[in-house]
Amino acid sequence: MVVTATAADLEEIAALVNSAYRGESSRAGWTTEADYLAGQRTDAERLREQLAATPGAVMLAMRDDDGALLGSVWLEPRGVDVWHLGMFTIRPTLQSRGLGRTLLDESERFVKSRGARRLRIAVIQLREPLIAWYERRGFRATGETDPFPYGDARSGIPLRDDLQLLVFEKLLGDEGADPSTRSARSG
Repeated sequence: MVVTATAADLEEIAALVNSAYRGESSRAGWTTEADYLAGQRTDAERLREQLAATPGAVMLAMRDDDGALLGSVWLEPRGVDVWHLGMFTIRPTLQSRGLGRTLLDESERFVKSRGARRLRIAVIQLREPLIAWYERRGFRATGETDPFPYGDARSGIPLRDDLQLLVFEKLLGDEGADPSTRSARSG
């Protein structure tokens, strides 16, 4: 089940995010950043600060039937009909089981219910398998890049000096739907 996270969830979410992005635990999955970033990805206090400073932003938590945290995602409104998706996380030992697709689908439903027509992400350019995964789910490169936050150790300690963030966008609704489902719905 996917629910809106509460303040009580943030410690657990921060631990999950760090385990999926950094260090040896992240190598159990295929989305690790351990080869080019060290240090933590976030902490509960930073998540609290970011949520308080960003009107409308939420974190979603994916839990199994026993309440164990399986994944989480940051969702933030960035305009009238645009939302940003970040810190998309699935427990490393459970990756490649379809949970990411489920969490992404739930994220899209959540933002669409709040008026989103577009969903944007920023991905480190070196993460080719992850970029391909997002592209298979309808995200397209915008041609925009964002600088990596060098000098902000709260986002990690870069092990390379060539990191940048590539921006991708997905149109939501019929425009961004899988063509096979769109044609099935249209008759």
